[in-house]
Amino acid sequence: MTMRLLLISNSTNAGEAYLDYPKHNIHDFLGEKCVKCLFIPYAGVTVTWDDYEKKVKNRFNEVGHDIVSIHHFDDPVKAVEEADCIVIGGGNTWKLLHDMHANKLIEPIRKKVLGGTPYIGWSAGSNVTCPTLMTTNDMPIIDPLGFDALNLIPFQINPHYLDKKVEGHGGESREDRILEFIEVNREVYVAGLREGCMFVVEGDKMRIIGQRNLRLFKYGEETREIAPTEDFTFLLKKPMI
Repeated sequence: MTMRLLLISNSTNAGEAYLDYPKHNIHDFLGEKCVKCLFIPYAGVTVTWDDYEKKVKNRFNEVGHDIVSIHHFDDPVKAVEEADCIVIGGGNTWKLLHDMHANKLIEPIRKKVLGGTPYIGWSAGSNVTCPTLMTTNDMPIIDPLGFDALNLIPFQINPHYLDKKVEGHGGESREDRILEFIEVNREVYVAGLREGCMFVVEGDKMRIIGQRNLRLFKYGEETREIAPTEDFTFLLKKPMI
């Protein structure tokens, strides 16, 4: 079966409603026939899972699809095994990965998606498709019970990638932090995915939807800008260690 991923940088563009800008991409990815997706809300920390589910459900319903949250199921592993699509929302990646590990969902989700079940994620939900959570922007508010994530793609994503340092801010920029990562993890590409952009993976092919370039980092290589019109399939090749 062909692995299918829709990995969105951010849920909301400034001044827009929640999940408004990617809703038609979600529709196109899932198709015309209504799909009832399993939603995993674990990254939501300051919102109840019921409220988070409602927000996402409203937007999916608008484009002809539906979701039900995993917290309604007594057996989360079975819920994953029976899902027609898996959707993981944004929030805090550390909390998300903690709950995924605590509920023993890493391998069931990985097996399910590698077997062809469509996967949609945004922000933290995109981050956890990487080998690890180590390029998240989020504060480590909880022990994630292990840094290993779903490892569906062989590179790291930095969602919400920003170029500029905040004026008057004396700390490191986003680029500084990623350069630290590749200094220690020299074999791994890091894709700075700017807001309003998303990866679409279909088997061994990958492309970007969006108007902004990707910023790509790799130890020993010049950091570069890659236009959405270019081929990104090379990022799906596993690194030589």
